[in-house]
Amino acid sequence: METRNTRSRLRTSERSNARTFERALERLARDLARIVGSDGVVADPDALTVYERDALTYLSECPPQIVVLPRRTEEVAAVARRCHEAGVPITPRGAGTGLAGGAVAAHGGVLIGLNRMTRIREVDLANRQAVVETGLVNLWLTQAVEGRGYFFAPDPSSQAASTIGGNIGNNAGGPHCLKYGMTVGHVLGIEVVLADGRVVQLGGRAPDPPGYDLAGIFVGSEGTFGVATAATVRLLPAPQGVKTMLAIFGSVVDASSAVAGITAEGIIPAALEMIDKHIIRAVEQVVKAGYPQDAEVVLLIELDGPWAEIEAQADAVLKVCRHANVIEIRMAKDDAERALLWKGRKQAAGAVGVITHSYYLQDCVIPRTLLPRMLAEIDAIAARHGVTVANVFHAGDGNLHPLICFDERVPGELERAVAAGAEILRACIAVGGTVTGEHGVGQEKMDFMPLMFSEADMAAMRKVRDVFNPENRCNPGKIFPTAKTCGEVGIAYRPHPIEQRGLAVRL
Repeated sequence: METRNTRSRLRTSERSNARTFERALERLARDLARIVGSDGVVADPDALTVYERDALTYLSECPPQIVVLPRRTEEVAAVARRCHEAGVPITPRGAGTGLAGGAVAAHGGVLIGLNRMTRIREVDLANRQAVVETGLVNLWLTQAVEGRGYFFAPDPSSQAASTIGGNIGNNAGGPHCLKYGMTVGHVLGIEVVLADGRVVQLGGRAPDPPGYDLAGIFVGSEGTFGVATAATVRLLPAPQGVKTMLAIFGSVVDASSAVAGITAEGIIPAALEMIDKHIIRAVEQVVKAGYPQDAEVVLLIELDGPWAEIEAQADAVLKVCRHANVIEIRMAKDDAERALLWKGRKQAAGAVGVITHSYYLQDCVIPRTLLPRMLAEIDAIAARHGVTVANVFHAGDGNLHPLICFDERVPGELERAVAAGAEILRACIAVGGTVTGEHGVGQEKMDFMPLMFSEADMAAMRKVRDVFNPENRCNPGKIFPTAKTCGEVGIAYRPHPIEQRGLAVRL
């Protein structure tokens, strides 16, 4: 009898707590609507499903309780202040194209969608700079200035959709980062809303200011330092000429030899991409980019700069490729043909849908001289786990992007794909590589951090984070591993529960 009464009291208490939580959530939504307008708040559970994942689909859903869509920095600051008062975590999000679970609300709370903040506040061509809001799509910036002879160099393959803020958060690269460098080299200053609502300016317009490079520290922090709302970025003059070629090889070993040979000649191509037979088959069915369907692997090589320099480098590249047993080299005859070759590369991940139901895209880096060894190891890992791995990646800097193909409708295939991904990451670490080149750590790879860093290293990183975000209220549950028993390091196919305690206690 006592047990029955105890259970009844517990159920009554749970119902009461649930009602209290619901009322507090409604009150918070009303407060936020007063800041951003009623059309800037999403609280309906069905509508929130849009935000429960990013482009990494194998992790369990992490829906926020509320999404806000501000239009100005002042609104972001006011939202952050209200959430800070309530003890509610906030998560910044751009286009949601991330591939590491970094822009989802791992601990619930309020997700701040920045995709309405798309203004180009200023273009200063005399100083080769632009000030842009972080919801601006990457490609839109180049499109805004290319008619005047300039471009924004960082160009991730998702640049037609990904935002400047997301690129900053993950220090994105792209095919042309081999020559032009990652996002961090193109950001001079960042306007940031901290977790408590304060607005700070990190860096500025000066190209090399004295003191600590706080903007540089912020780039790659994956939203754990604060919410970037605007950035001052570098613009580069468009090169005088561009030459794009497709080199066709009979083996990965030969293509990798050409990659090593080109860089050994002292040539830094604008881009040096490797595409294997699986990707070629997919791309040709969808894009028809002109890749030879019987090739084992192709290199997409691009040179840019003064015409005299390009011609000299092109001759050297041809010699290196011939020495590496190239089967054929095709030169793009005009801008239209060049654009088609690049369309195939940029749309490769989307095209893979014609050869697999689903895929899991990895992101890791190795020394480029080890490409043949690592690609052979990836093939062996795929065979051990019974999956197909397609490869398209930035060969010039050793940034691999194996696409692990699977069908989640078949029992066990998702788990095998995730296990293969974990083994690939461990293999990269073992040869001195890293677990991410541009996609970030997010939730996906945080359990691999102890394989690369000591606890003292990670403690130092946390101390830096705590300077900006002392209560860990901004994008919690990312980068750093959770407490686990020894031997449990690795990608885990597991849910990431929504923690509502902050909302329930302090609202």
